[in-house]
Amino acid sequence: MEIYRRLLAAFGHRRWWPGQTRDEVIIGAILTQNVAWANVETAIDNLREHGLLTLKAVHRAGIPEIAALIRPTRFYNQKAQNLKQFAGFLFDTYGGDLDVMFSQGTDELRQELLAVRGIGEETVDSILLYAGKKAVFVIDAYTKRIFARLGLADEKWSYRAYREFFMQRLDRDVDLYNDYHAQIVHLGREYCRKSEPGCTGCPLNDLCRYCVSGLPHGRL
Repeated sequence: MEIYRRLLAAFGHRRWWPGQTRDEVIIGAILTQNVAWANVETAIDNLREHGLLTLKAVHRAGIPEIAALIRPTRFYNQKAQNLKQFAGFLFDTYGGDLDVMFSQGTDELRQELLAVRGIGEETVDSILLYAGKKAVFVIDAYTKRIFARLGLADEKWSYRAYREFFMQRLDRDVDLYNDYHAQIVHLGREYCRKSEPGCTGCPLNDLCRYCVSGLPHGRL
């Protein structure tokens, strides 16, 4: 919590996820895999302009039509298939009703979503937290890098180990998990970059093993 409080004081509340609807949040979570958010925003704008920013519309649309609109994202053909897979799951299992889907128990629903082809753990947890308002902590590459550099974790840990590390140490609070993850993403983008990190201005620099020990750029 000390780390979170420092980040909140430095950056303010991040007000994330910037989606207008649950459908948009879910679509964005699937599109943002391995690509910068700016590219995702462009793809989302394209989908919105063509009336395809709902899961119902995605379910009805063809993969080529979707892929053409999400070209700004990497692996757009695969992501178009992933969107179709998720929409198909939603309509086949829950009649297209997100309220019914999110009424399921968190662990049960998490396992169901992980079984959808092309939807990995980070994406599933993003959907559960940001669209479903369920208390699950999202782990991404920024989280692994930052907490490994702090000396609190090991980048080689599994996704599950990182997830348990946070959830065992924090209260089960959706708003906290939401903003904490957003703070981590902001820190990773602006300061704790993979190469040439901006340690001097980082609000965690006095806590950081990487910074204090003067490890060369590119390590961890």
